[in-house]
Amino acid sequence: MHQIWNEFLKIIEKEAGNQVVETWFKAVSLDRWEKETNAVFLLMPNQFVSKWIEEHYSTLIKTHLSRLLCTNNLKLFLGCKKNFKDDKKLIPASPLQRQILLETQDNSFNKEDKPYTNNDYNHTYKTTAIQVKTNNNPNHPVIRKKRPYNKLNENYTFESFVVGPHNSLAHAAGVAISQSLGKVYNPLFIYGETGLGKTHLLHAIGNQVKKLRPDSFVLYETSDNFICEFINSIKSDQTRLFRDKYQKADLLLLDDIQFFSKKEQTQEAFFHIFDSLQQQNKQVVFSSDTSPKDITGLQDRLKSRLQSGLIADVHMPTFETKMAILNKKAALHSIILNEEVTKFIASKPASSIRELEGYLIRLSAMSSLTTQTISLELAKQILKEKPIEEKQNIPLDTIAKTVAKYYALNVSDLKSHSRNKKLAFARQIAFYNMKKFSLYSLQVIGEYLGKKDHTTVLHAITKIERLKENDVSFVKKLKTIEEMLLK
Repeated sequence: MHQIWNEFLKIIEKEAGNQVVETWFKAVSLDRWEKETNAVFLLMPNQFVSKWIEEHYSTLIKTHLSRLLCTNNLKLFLGCKKNFKDDKKLIPASPLQRQILLETQDNSFNKEDKPYTNNDYNHTYKTTAIQVKTNNNPNHPVIRKKRPYNKLNENYTFESFVVGPHNSLAHAAGVAISQSLGKVYNPLFIYGETGLGKTHLLHAIGNQVKKLRPDSFVLYETSDNFICEFINSIKSDQTRLFRDKYQKADLLLLDDIQFFSKKEQTQEAFFHIFDSLQQQNKQVVFSSDTSPKDITGLQDRLKSRLQSGLIADVHMPTFETKMAILNKKAALHSIILNEEVTKFIASKPASSIRELEGYLIRLSAMSSLTTQTISLELAKQILKEKPIEEKQNIPLDTIAKTVAKYYALNVSDLKSHSRNKKLAFARQIAFYNMKKFSLYSLQVIGEYLGKKDHTTVLHAITKIERLKENDVSFVKKLKTIEEMLLK
């Protein structure tokens, strides 16, 4: 388990950055994996870290641990040291899992009544009456209705979203949609790098629609979960229930649709769901880390549908907007910042808003642990960057040219589909350096270098990391390439 967790931390560092690992994951450990129940248990240092990781990183954890453990539909449980040994006291990371756990532990339930089945699509939108015995009259059960399952994060609202030139179009479109559901910008496609607020906007749209139209069926889902749900529906011969669930949504919010790439059956199923929703004037909102035309491995007809509405991009905010975001986040976490500290944090190199927030939380944690007031001096001490990290924004074409030059190749060779051993290895070196010295996502890097899938990029990076650990001469070669890049 220790080795699995170390591999996981390496992946998270590449995906979310070193700051996220240092701030949130270094104090977390993988306690165990129960193969029979497909449940993984993570040990948290305290409830604050547990709550933060649950809200922000549970999907990322399940995605990568599932791959490392070679399993699907992994159940994630987070617990603290004082109660972790007692499984019944564990708090599941998913609101749905939490609800199921609490209900199955409630002795007042009639054991013959099963409010939920094992398949998400059976209970997501249905309500089930459960008989509960009362102390006053055990012969007359009380009928209690279950609320429709809702994955929306109530903290992600339009009020908590900071608007700037980098996201104003996506925000305005989201507000318009929530006020005129299905009548404008249908579908809405929001794209941009990881950690820039796309998911926040999707939840904000959903929360606003629920506020204005409480009876509407709002369905938020990640594409990873959609894929797993679809596969399970095939295995259990319940594809009709799966399809009906999504077709009944008044508002469908689908996050990270780029993961539909090369999933032919999933695309086919979703295409018909999408068509049905549009024919009924139901609203659909997508997010992705790249524009629809640049998502490889998508059917042309689906790509055409994704481009048929409004496409809005989000990118890294301006310095002034970064300051506004930091002030709002500080207020949310009851952190007191003065203007010079805010300016200093906003000036730090960051590839996402999430990374900026990581700086803020890291500074606050150190202030609390050392009982020091947050000052510019403390911020400079805690957030001091390594010299090499300050240069991690090298253009992809520069990196490609440097690697190609070192191996006596052309950039066109690196972008080709050739599997020549020398060429393939040089391409992996390029992938590694692009992730290390640029702020681009794995998806964008893969697209640039021959339209490769992000999983191919991740595999290449992992391979290079392993070679570094065992081959001193190889480390010297990497160092030479780095020096060429940083001249």
